[in-house]
Amino acid sequence: MRPYVIVNVAVSADGKLSTRERRQVKISGSQDFERVDTLKAGCDAIMVGIGTVLADDPSLTIKSPDHIAERTRQGKPEHPVRIVVDSHARTPPDAKILHKGSGKRIVAVSEAAPTERMQNLKSISDVIVAGKEQVDLTYLLHKLAEEGITRLMVEGGGTLIWGLISEGLVDELFMFVGNIIIGGYNAPTLADGPGFIKESDFPTLKLISTSIIEEGVLIHWKMGN
Repeated sequence: MRPYVIVNVAVSADGKLSTRERRQVKISGSQDFERVDTLKAGCDAIMVGIGTVLADDPSLTIKSPDHIAERTRQGKPEHPVRIVVDSHARTPPDAKILHKGSGKRIVAVSEAAPTERMQNLKSISDVIVAGKEQVDLTYLLHKLAEEGITRLMVEGGGTLIWGLISEGLVDELFMFVGNIIIGGYNAPTLADGPGFIKESDFPTLKLISTSIIEEGVLIHWKMGN
């Protein structure tokens, strides 16, 4: 039992999420931002990895007052639950994701996280311990389902997305491909991690749609069976 998982990313034409310095780069424009905001508004929770928090300091709040009003009308919180996957509790206590906008926050850590840092985070968020050295994503998603989260959006980064895909935990993938080239063999990509070796292990995707948005292309896939 786990939430339905939707990965949403914006990548450059050469498949990079950001620069080799992991500095945030504007890849898509206002029309895609509106699409992403709508997608967020339809989810129970939004999840990112600690690398994204340290590099970008996102708030993951919904921006549109109309979307917020509609969620309120439906009896939902103004913003989805915001979740950080952070094996060693490195989330800064003043991170925007923990403070900007109303609503629940969850930080998922491993048993290896330093106790003091865990206690600091517990004072401003819910902390879920999942896994010994690294966060056990399968267990975490099970716990999120127990919290009533049925639809989960993941916005990066590449390490977290790789972990979810490699464990068969992703249902849909939205990828906006922008009209820039970033380059750099150390620049993060959609699915960072050790990678698959055998073709028989490669996850397959079923193409749902493609659409032109401004100067880029949005590709929508479902994960194959």
